[in-house]
This record gives sequence, structure tokens and C-alpha cells, in this order.
Amino acid sequence: MTGETSSQLKRNTANLEWERFDTRTRLIRYFLILFGLLAVVASWSALDINTEYVITAPEQMVDLSQRMYPPDVEYAGEIVGPLIETIHIAVLSTGLAVLLAAPVAYIAAENTTFNRATYYLGKLIISFTRSVNVIIWALIFVVIFGPGALAGIVAVAVRSIGFVAKLLAEAIEEIDMGSVEAISATGANPLQILIYGIIPQIKPAFITITTFRWDINVRGATIIGFVGAGGIGTELMTRQNSFDWSGVLTILIAILFVVVFSEMLSAYLRKKVA
Repeated sequence: MTGETSSQLKRNTANLEWERFDTRTRLIRYFLILFGLLAVVASWSALDINTEYVITAPEQMVDLSQRMYPPDVEYAGEIVGPLIETIHIAVLSTGLAVLLAAPVAYIAAENTTFNRATYYLGKLIISFTRSVNVIIWALIFVVIFGPGALAGIVAVAVRSIGFVAKLLAEAIEEIDMGSVEAISATGANPLQILIYGIIPQIKPAFITITTFRWDINVRGATIIGFVGAGGIGTELMTRQNSFDWSGVLTILIAILFVVVFSEMLSAYLRKKVA
């Protein structure tokens, strides 16, 4: 009987075919794919996109390239100042963002927040500052502080708070609380616990996050000038409005060099810390 049962089980097993998803799951997946396709078609129809310009796009691209080339080499010396201002905006905004984001990260981490109210407050600040584009922040602060670099610094800094605070809060949540409890047991006050128990553990992450955000802020600082917040973007907008396309190409090449340099420097610093 045992042999017959074993043989029957083997025959039944051989007839089975393994499937990753059952019928119900497959139907749900097909429905979601169909829903996504319908959403794309509906969005395309609602936008009423004029595809006639697509036909002439290659011709317009060639025409624009001919007007931009060659770059205005003599004009290159005039954009050194705005480029340096752009880098200064990125540096100062990153520093300000770190100062503002540190306490937000502290209350947004579950293992260091004071209570649920402060925890949700920290999460709200992170979400709010990240949800608004840097151009919108620049528009707001240009109205408050007037056009210039100060508005750009504050705009880029506020936009960076959510990014820095979110990653710092995650780093704080991953620390070894045993070290913190040991320092607390010696009678250390909250500031001493922070300095000797928390900061040493998040220092590598802190440096990595800061350098990475600075790299991002260099890019952000190049466009806020379009709304009068200082930097090379102001010069780019001026040249574009005057149809000086060779000057525009010169600025774009300069921005490319600055961005590539910031990327290389950021990658080097993160590699040293890792």
C-alpha cells in the first residue's frame, strides 16, 4: 500500500505545473496594466498635444545649432563672476540647509523624537520642503528679500531641508542605541548624549549626505537666476532673451564644466568617507 501510494503521489506531482502567480493575481496584474495604458491614452488626449511641431523639430534643431556655434570665446571672461556666485550660492545654501535640517532630523527619527507630536511635525516639515520645487521657493523669496543672491541662497536651502533631514533621520534610526544608553547611564545630559552617543555614529552618513546635497545644489543654483535669484541663470536668461545664441552656448558649456567638477569632487569625497 505504501509503495502504491508513493507511486501515485509521484504521478500526480509530475502532472503539476509550477506557476508564479495564481489566476486571481494574474487577472489583477492584467487589469492594472490595462488601467495604466488607458491612463496614458487619456492623459495624451486630455493634453491635446500638437504633433505637427515634431515633424519640423529636426530642422529647428539644426537651425538652432548653427546659430549657437561657434561659442563666443570673448564672452567667456564675463561669466566668470556669475559662475563663482553660483558656486557660492550652492555652498552657503548647503551649509544653511544642514543647520536647519539637523534639528528636524532629530525629531523626525523615531528613536530620538520627544513624542508623537514632534515626530509628525518633523515628517511634515520634511514633506513640505521637498514637495515644492526650488524655482517656486525662489519666486517666493525673491518677493520677500528682493532679487539677488540672498533669495537664491534661502530658496535652495529650504528646498534642501527635506532631503537632508530625511536621510539624516534614517541614519539616526539605524544607530546602536546601546552606546546611547551606556552614556545616558553615566548621568550625561541630553546635549552630551547627542555629542558623544549619536553624532559619532552618524558622522560618515552626515558627510556623505552633505556632499551629495551640495552636488545637487550646484545644479539648482544654475537655474534659479531665471526668476531673479542670482547666479549664472540670470545671465543665461538675459542672453536668451536677446537671442545671443552663441553666448547661450558659452554659458551652457561653462555650466557643464562646473557641474562635472562638482560631481567629481562629490564622488571623491564620498569615496573617502565610505
